[in-house]
Amino acid sequence: MYKKVEIEIGGKTLSVETGKLAKQASGSVVVQCGETMVLVTAVADKENKPELGFLPLTIEYQEKMSSVGRIPGNYFRREIGRPSEQEVLTCRIIDRPLRPLFADGYCAETQVIATVLSADQQNDPDMLALLGASCALTLSDIPFGGPVAGARVGYVDGNYVLNPTKDELKISRMDIIVACTRTAVVMVEGKADALSEDEILAAIFFVHEQVQSLIDLQDQLREANGKVKRIVEPPQIDEELMVQVRAVAETGMQTVISTADKMERGRLYDQLKSDVVSELNVDGMRAKEISNLLSSYKKTIMRGKIVEEGVRLDGRAFNEVRAISCEASYLPRTHGSALFTRGETQALVSATLGSERDQQRVETLLGEESKRFMLHYNFPPYCVGEARRMGGPSRRDIGHGTLAMRGLSAVLPSEEDFPYSIRVVSEVLESNGSSSMATVCGGSMAMMDAGIPIKKPVSGIAMGLIKEGDKVIILSDILGDEDHLGDMDFKVVGTDDGVTSLQMDIKIAGVDRDIMGRALAQAKEGRMHILGEMAKGISQSRKDVSEYAPKYYIHKINPDKIRDIIGSGGKIIKALSAEYDAKIEVDDSGVVKMFCNNAASALALVERVKQLTAEVEVGAVYKGIVKTIKDFGAFVEIMPGTDGLVHISELDTKRVENVTDVVKEGDEIEVKVLEVDNRGRIRLSRKALM
Repeated sequence: MYKKVEIEIGGKTLSVETGKLAKQASGSVVVQCGETMVLVTAVADKENKPELGFLPLTIEYQEKMSSVGRIPGNYFRREIGRPSEQEVLTCRIIDRPLRPLFADGYCAETQVIATVLSADQQNDPDMLALLGASCALTLSDIPFGGPVAGARVGYVDGNYVLNPTKDELKISRMDIIVACTRTAVVMVEGKADALSEDEILAAIFFVHEQVQSLIDLQDQLREANGKVKRIVEPPQIDEELMVQVRAVAETGMQTVISTADKMERGRLYDQLKSDVVSELNVDGMRAKEISNLLSSYKKTIMRGKIVEEGVRLDGRAFNEVRAISCEASYLPRTHGSALFTRGETQALVSATLGSERDQQRVETLLGEESKRFMLHYNFPPYCVGEARRMGGPSRRDIGHGTLAMRGLSAVLPSEEDFPYSIRVVSEVLESNGSSSMATVCGGSMAMMDAGIPIKKPVSGIAMGLIKEGDKVIILSDILGDEDHLGDMDFKVVGTDDGVTSLQMDIKIAGVDRDIMGRALAQAKEGRMHILGEMAKGISQSRKDVSEYAPKYYIHKINPDKIRDIIGSGGKIIKALSAEYDAKIEVDDSGVVKMFCNNAASALALVERVKQLTAEVEVGAVYKGIVKTIKDFGAFVEIMPGTDGLVHISELDTKRVENVTDVVKEGDEIEVKVLEVDNRGRIRLSRKALM
């Protein structure tokens, strides 16, 4: 049945339409704001497969170039291959708030696809896709426990702006996405311009208040068009087997959760699992059930120890950060590097400087964009003691790298002050909790080591949560097991001035303002401590870039002289680039940017450019080469490509019968410029210097 509802939110009209497109999907909607339209569908297999033990949920987000009236720029002229980074990030934004809300025991193959049909290049389609995903699942027969609503919040002229346009975002000090249920916040992601924790907290709950109308809208649609939800039986627990498992594992489990070292703890747990299966003497199917029961038991014991005894896995206090060691300039030939180790998490980070040509070109719905700052995060299998096939960056790698990039972008110098392109690469060497935050810390140190004049050092910390009834425990600098068995992963990045980026995911129904406020305050305390430890390795940017970094010079010339550098078909600029092993960029205003591999080549190139583009000055004296002899005088080249005439009467103080009596072709002589007429002709004199 066709249904369309409209609502005013953030000063804009938003509509959701169902029953018109993609009617064979389990649920489908078209969400529109302005002239941006997104189709979102949800489909699930009919058969539930609880034996899988997990929900095989796939989220896809597709930006069609036809939505902005463009043909893709690739060879095939169609959207092919792996999704862009923006598409991957949007998939994650949709996935993270939805995944915890499916019914316990639901394990059917489920797919949500969001397709951008039309984009007005002002209203961002990603928030429409998030709303559409929740709507499609809410209307379907899929056992989804939503609805969820989300919005982007900006901060313009001291005011919070809901779902700012692209133009508003350019002047906004904040770009944060918040997803909420009716009662709580379930996901946060974004960046800020070193804003305070109070300003961030107010922004998050500004969104929570504003999007309640979007949740009402989804309830209204469900009442009119919603399908009957599938009945899913929650997993049945064999109580007798559970009692047996706990009885056999009790002593060994206490040893496991009291072992601080990650690898040793993992070894002891694997041995305990093997011992329990052996002692209970069960077959293969029951062995898997025992493994699940043992995992649940481990979670219960660990959480109980934290809540009841106030003891973490490694014995730290709730607000204590693990031991940190920092070392700058670890790699001898990179432009900048840092080795950052926090507990059993370690990142080796390098910073590389390049020219404007090294910027990354990205095709988006807004057209082709250039990225001057790139951060690439790599998570090889050995960092967690595993051996598996290596491939390209995963969605997780892209998400973690983007979080770190946002946090560091806020402190970059302007392109006018520091025109280099910058690439930061983080190699995670060990991981036991928040390698993305180690990337932030190592990245900040590596950039300072490279001589990049960042505004302030940046650090990051991951916060966790254990919530049992009315008891709420917030953990600083969480371990991998605390992330896996806890209720929240809240990463906060910033300087000593404020927050520059953040990301929050939860596994419970949501967190309220009090919990989030406490987490932000405790995160600030941890960030300040980490900044102090980082300063022991490097406290401020080097005064100069590395001797191995390209040397950069700018020279301003008369725009009319650009052709003298470029040459016919680029002949001159190509020859200069080859001769000096340089990258030369010239813009229409006459700004010449030169990047060379060493200072000597750079200075020589600057002098050559000055010679090629120098303006002839009346009254100035030049050494020139006689190029051509005529009966009436000699043409002398006083600059590369610039000739002037020494008339026969200006060759000597006495009368000259023949020009060749005084000069010959190839002679070097000194001449003075007498005149440059309005046609650019240059009159020279040798006599004036005699």
